[in-house]
Amino acid sequence: MEKIKPDLSNLNKTFPEHFTQEQIAKAKTLFFKKLAESAHRFYGGKIETVPKAPVPGFNWFNVWYTPGVSKVSTNIRDDNDASFRLSNRGNLVAVVSDSTRVLGDGDCTPPGGLGVMEGKAFLMKYLGGVDGVALCIDSRDEKGKNDPERIIQFVKMVQHSFGAVNLEDISQPNCFRVLDVLREECDIPVWHDDAQGTACVTLAGVINALKLAGKKMHDVKIVLHGAGASNTTIARLLLADGADPSRMIIFDSKSSLHKGRTDIEADKRFYRKWELCEKTNPGVVSTMEEAMRDADVLISLSTPGPDVIKPEWVASMAPKSVVFACANPVPEIYPYKAKEAGAFIIATGRGDFPNQVNNSIGFPGILKGALMVRARKITDQMAIRAAYSLASYAEKRGIDPENIVPKMDEPDVFPEEAADVAMQAIADGVARVEISREEAFAIAARDIRHAREMTEALTRQGFIRPPEPQMLEEALEWAISQVS
Repeated sequence: MEKIKPDLSNLNKTFPEHFTQEQIAKAKTLFFKKLAESAHRFYGGKIETVPKAPVPGFNWFNVWYTPGVSKVSTNIRDDNDASFRLSNRGNLVAVVSDSTRVLGDGDCTPPGGLGVMEGKAFLMKYLGGVDGVALCIDSRDEKGKNDPERIIQFVKMVQHSFGAVNLEDISQPNCFRVLDVLREECDIPVWHDDAQGTACVTLAGVINALKLAGKKMHDVKIVLHGAGASNTTIARLLLADGADPSRMIIFDSKSSLHKGRTDIEADKRFYRKWELCEKTNPGVVSTMEEAMRDADVLISLSTPGPDVIKPEWVASMAPKSVVFACANPVPEIYPYKAKEAGAFIIATGRGDFPNQVNNSIGFPGILKGALMVRARKITDQMAIRAAYSLASYAEKRGIDPENIVPKMDEPDVFPEEAADVAMQAIADGVARVEISREEAFAIAARDIRHAREMTEALTRQGFIRPPEPQMLEEALEWAISQVS
């Protein structure tokens, strides 16, 4: 075994040689969890607030605060849009969650979502040049029931301090109402990353996977396993992009979606699922085994695996099949098992396997694009434009069955995506200001470069400490001991 490096680039080589692929996959999951716990304790989280303006002398306190700053307040009073120019509002996102569906762990209590929400803010800054604030709130009413109206009211109240709102980890069906109401009633973009972000990146992956497979969107049979916020929005974007509803079959925890699901029709909270019941699966295929037969594409965002999707189901799919097993933290089927069963392309939500289909390559660029033109909302067309931007970027630099979408360490993808989204916002009539694509790309590239160079400078100068080798070694030893 090699000694583990701080950049984790040699992680696979640090496990015992006798470990099987499945043991390595399990050990990596445990390693990342243990290291995350240690690293978050070591750093006290991963986000802090730092000034962006200097203090050349004592009297500058009178500029940044009273009495000088009263002029800023009265300017904004007379023109609220001035807040985007005279404060950080124009580049600031609220990451809002009630923590009722955190990753694969379910309801983690309101503060339990802070690790994820800080993570979103971290990626927004480093990848998109956007500032973010984690806001984990208690949406429970007097009876202890999570009330979507509380989230709606909270976001409406705080929207005047932010340029956009990123909703995250809100359980269904509350997430549907929260997003749909706030998209229409807020004066800034409200984006649900679990739904729209995941859908955008998944669409990008499907676009390129079908290119490699030599298939067309309107011809393929698509099975979606899971009918939560992510998969229902993925289905909606796939249909908007030309997928045939008669060749789409969606499964929730009970059965497939179809017009006979009176249980869904009767519960008005699940209106998004009922819309898909009315459109898809007209032949009423009711089992996964039957649905997977001759399917071209499987998109699974359901229960963490590794044995949720059966290899025999994958083996029954059409030639050059595409399998997206994107549950976190463990995919519904491990990639090597899907490959052994005959899958042509396999994607997961994890970065330690090929083809990470994860919203992390979507939301930093999408939000940056919306903020640059001070968009009032993010339309479905903006999300679809972002998907094509991601797919096009990947295709230009080269795609293959194990490399269908850009990765987070490809910095140029984010300004490209941001510029495309900004242009679509202008075309859709939701932008407050208009700029050229060249201007949008330059602004995004500048801000992203600034964020990365600032992080690197703070690390070089010791303001950000390097991770301690002992943390890595202890996490690795523990993970190996749990799997051996």
